[in-house]
Amino acid sequence: MTTRTLDASIPTPTTPSRITTWVARIAQGMVVLFLIFDASIKLLQLAPAIEGTTELGFAAGAVLPIGVIEACCLTLYLVPRTAPIGAVLLTGYLGGATATHVANQSPLVSHVLFPIYVAVLVWLPLYLRDARVRRFVRAA
Repeated sequence: MTTRTLDASIPTPTTPSRITTWVARIAQGMVVLFLIFDASIKLLQLAPAIEGTTELGFAAGAVLPIGVIEACCLTLYLVPRTAPIGAVLLTGYLGGATATHVANQSPLVSHVLFPIYVAVLVWLPLYLRDARVRRFVRAA
């Protein structure tokens, strides 16, 4: 349970509604399944991962380290206590993917913006469930 303060001295408990909780679970489930799949094909060094990575200008040997980095960020994201840190790291990882697609002049909607869609799905569950994230976003 998180708390929200109307007055600095009087904490008021707040809990997400059932709908909010389910939206957060569905969004997190979708993004986690995608990232597990993506990290797995890189960790297993499957042909589609190697081909896609080399087409973007990276060496074939970069597939495994990229998969390890993604898996580590995802692990941090899956642990509730470290989820915000994992989300920040995944956002950086996905920013690199966006930059790579921009540099390779990939199609905008399907390739350049796709990592941004994934990043939104990374942050949406945290925003819906974690009052600290909501306070941070509102203060920005």
